[in-house]
Amino acid sequence: MFRFLLRKLSYGILVLFGVVVLVFFLFNVLPGDPARLTLGQRADVTSLENVRKELHLDQPLPVQFLLYVNDLSPIAVHSVEEATTSLNYLKLAALPADRLLVLKTPYLRRSYQGKKDVWEILTEALPGTLTLAVAAMLFATVAGIALGVLSAVKQNTWMDTGAVFASVVGISAPSFFMGIVIAYLFGFVFSEYTGLHMTGSLYETDAFAGRTLNLRNLVLPAITLGIRPLAIIVQLTRSAMLDVLHQDYIRTAYAKGLPKRIVVFRHALRNALNPVITAITGWFAELLAGAFFVEYIFGWKGIGKITVDALEKFDFPVLMGSVLFTAGIFVIINLLADLLYTIVDPRIKL
Repeated sequence: MFRFLLRKLSYGILVLFGVVVLVFFLFNVLPGDPARLTLGQRADVTSLENVRKELHLDQPLPVQFLLYVNDLSPIAVHSVEEATTSLNYLKLAALPADRLLVLKTPYLRRSYQGKKDVWEILTEALPGTLTLAVAAMLFATVAGIALGVLSAVKQNTWMDTGAVFASVVGISAPSFFMGIVIAYLFGFVFSEYTGLHMTGSLYETDAFAGRTLNLRNLVLPAITLGIRPLAIIVQLTRSAMLDVLHQDYIRTAYAKGLPKRIVVFRHALRNALNPVITAITGWFAELLAGAFFVEYIFGWKGIGKITVDALEKFDFPVLMGSVLFTAGIFVIINLLADLLYTIVDPRIKL
C-alpha cells in the first residue's frame, strides 16, 4: 500500500510540475503588461518600475520561473519580509542574508485587479463548484446506472432503444448549447411553472434577509452539467452488464433459484461497476475543471466563472492559479479512484 501511494504521488508531482511549466511559459507569452494591469493605464513610469520589480518582471524569464516554483513549493526559501507579509508559514530554519526555510501553503500570488490572494479567491469559489459538480455527478450516476441496467435487462426492447438513443443525443450535445436551451426554456419561458430562474448562485444576498441558501438555483446547472456524463454512464453500464449477464456464475445463480433482482444487483452490477467507476471519477474531475461555460451561462459563482472573468480582464495570476488548482484536483481524484477499485472489486490488487 505504501509503495503504491508513493509511486502514485510521484507520478502526480511530475504531472503537476509539467502543468506548472506549461502554464507559466504559456501565460508569459500572452500580450499585456502585468504592471500596467495592476496599476491601470494612467500609472506613472516610476510606479510601473516599482511594481515590475515587486513582481520580479525585471528578471530574466528563467529566473522568474524559478521564483514562481519557489512560491508554489510547500518547502521554500523566502525573505523574512516576504514570508511575514504574504505567507502562512511554519519556520523550519533561519538562513543567511535574512532568509528563512519555511513550510507553507502554495503561494499563488495576488490578483492584478482586486489585489486579493489568489488562493483565497479560489477557496472561496471552490464550495460553489464542488456543490455543482457533486450534484451533477449524483444525478448522472444514479440516473445513468439505473438506465444502463434497465437497458441491459430489457435488451432489444423499446426501453433499450430509447435509452441508447437518448445517450447518443446527450453525448453529441455540447454543454454550452444545452445550457442556453435549458436556461431559456425552464428558467425563462416556463419559469412560472418550474419556479426556477435563468441565473443565480448557491447563496443569495438580500438587504433584509442577509445571505441565504437557495438550492433551486442548483437544479438547472446541475442537470445541464450532468447530461454528458449521464450519457457515458448509461452506455458503459449497459455494455458491462450485457457482458457480465452472460457469464457462467450468473447462469449458476439463476440455476440456484435466486430472484432476478438479487442476481442483477448483487452479482451482476457489482462486477460490472469497474468501467463505470473509471467514468465517474474521471468525469467528476472534469466537471470540477470544466464547468466554465455552465457556470458562466447560469451566473453560478464558482471557479469556472472566476476563471472566465479573469480571462476577460487578463488577470494572469488568477488564471494560472485556477489551472494549477484544477490539475491538483485531477491528481487527487485519480489516486482516490485507484483505491476505490480495490473496495468495489477485491480481485484487483494495488
